[in-house]
Amino acid sequence: MAKKEEIQQKIDILEAKIAGPDFWQNKEKAQETLAELRKLKDELEGVGKFDKGNAIVSILSGAGGDDAEDFSAMLYRMYIKYSGNKGWQILPIHMNENDHGGFRNLTFEIFGKNAYGTLKNESGVHRLVRVSPFNAKGQRHTSFSLVEVIPRFEKVSEMPIPESEIRVEFSKSSGPGGQNVNKRETAVRLIHIPTNLSASSDNERSQGQNKEKAMQILAGKLFKFKEEEQKKKEKGLFIKGTLEIEWGNQIRSYVLHPYKMVKDHRTDVETAKVDDVLEGDIDLFIDAEKDVI
Repeated sequence: MAKKEEIQQKIDILEAKIAGPDFWQNKEKAQETLAELRKLKDELEGVGKFDKGNAIVSILSGAGGDDAEDFSAMLYRMYIKYSGNKGWQILPIHMNENDHGGFRNLTFEIFGKNAYGTLKNESGVHRLVRVSPFNAKGQRHTSFSLVEVIPRFEKVSEMPIPESEIRVEFSKSSGPGGQNVNKRETAVRLIHIPTNLSASSDNERSQGQNKEKAMQILAGKLFKFKEEEQKKKEKGLFIKGTLEIEWGNQIRSYVLHPYKMVKDHRTDVETAKVDDVLEGDIDLFIDAEKDVI
């Protein structure tokens, strides 16, 4: 049973109890029941609360060198096209681009109704198989990129993080921060020491603004981390550390050679229309993910 349904079931039981004729006979117990009901309703609101809001997406290149960085750019374009079709807006936060149009890593915001709820299950390792344009011998190559989708917190106070748990690093920004980027270290990277989660921002004009944006991202990452940790505990799964962006961890494969196929390994949904998928037509995967995850 999904967590949301389980909470709703408990709420229904308590509400039936409250409606009973002898509920107020024991006032102390009645108050405890009402407090429990409020807590469950707050929890239920929290389960759907962030799904309705905006999202922050990061794409990190893994095994595969130049091909992986090019694949990250392909995935970025795919999500841009998908967002455009939905009427959503995209705003870059951090772009670590190589010299041939690929990305070592990048982070961007998606503003739109239900953006996080729609895209949250895109999180995971994505795998590309194709003839490498960077290989002079024209050999087939496999590369990997990690997609992370987190909720965009409007207020960092929704997920407070003690300053003592954060390490702050500064560097020169490559973003559009005006002339200051060549003179001052405006880019900010935050590391959450207990979990080693990190967040970067270099697209704002000041160090303070970039730190605030990085805090927003870090809060979302910590929320996602705790959510995934809880899911694994409920299923009795062993919780391992950082996910390796390589073989054995992929959630979806995009095969361009020797045949054309995109397959989601969690749902077994697949299509031969690879070009359509890379142009943003990913609803068939997203709809299937909602049913099983």
